[in-house]
Amino acid sequence: MLYLLEANYRESVKKFDFTDKMPYDENGFIYEYHGTKREDFEDVISRMIDAQSGIGQPQGYVPETFYFLWDNDEIVGMFRFRHYLNPSLIQGSGHIGYYIAQEFRGKGYGTKGLKLLLEETRGSLREDEYYLRTNEDNIASCKVILNNGGYIHHTSGGKVFWRISRQESGS
Repeated sequence: MLYLLEANYRESVKKFDFTDKMPYDENGFIYEYHGTKREDFEDVISRMIDAQSGIGQPQGYVPETFYFLWDNDEIVGMFRFRHYLNPSLIQGSGHIGYYIAQEFRGKGYGTKGLKLLLEETRGSLREDEYYLRTNEDNIASCKVILNNGGYIHHTSGGKVFWRISRQESGS
């Protein structure tokens, strides 16, 4: 069974093992905790949890929720939902970023995980549309967004800026 869980202290060893393999930046998904040691990982989880309330966020950041995508008892991906947009996010990465582990790509996890995230967050979205951004050459991510009702808003500098209607999301 596929499901999303917000960052929490449960299963921290599995979460560490998953995130330990994540690069700092892959296709624009920034994992700023890259290189964290196992003994420091509980602090990372604390910061992820605090980010939901905006606690400890750097200047210019908005509150965001980290979600782990699980398939039964295995983590296959991570999603980040930014609760609202500021000017930087409107011109940049938008509401949602996600990462699917290399060994799980091409199996529909991105599409299904994004659908779950849209369903989970639809009621809390302040804007009428979700904003997302991909690299033009990231065909898989473009398909994930299209599969979830996304449309191209505009392109610029090798980036595609997408929108997904709050009403149509997760359909």
